[in-house]
Amino acid sequence: MKILAVCGLGMGTSLILRMNIEEVLAAEGVSAEVEHSDASSANGEKCDYIVTTREIAGSLTNPQGEIIILDNFIDKDEIRKVLKENKIV
Repeated sequence: MKILAVCGLGMGTSLILRMNIEEVLAAEGVSAEVEHSDASSANGEKCDYIVTTREIAGSLTNPQGEIIILDNFIDKDEIRKVLKENKIV
């Protein structure tokens, strides 16, 4: 399974999100490839899931994975919740 953490510029925020997703997955015993990217690079990138905000999701013109919406990239409880809702963990 490949998960893409996406923010506007693909630098700091998406890297933090990637690390938080990896931490949640590890705590739940789930193995996945997690990468981070900016919104324009994410268009057309093959993956199973794209984790991002509602605003950024709206700018993705050619998503190649199921989009998962977060309000807060830092909140691991919210990350865990949306990953469970989407049956990833």
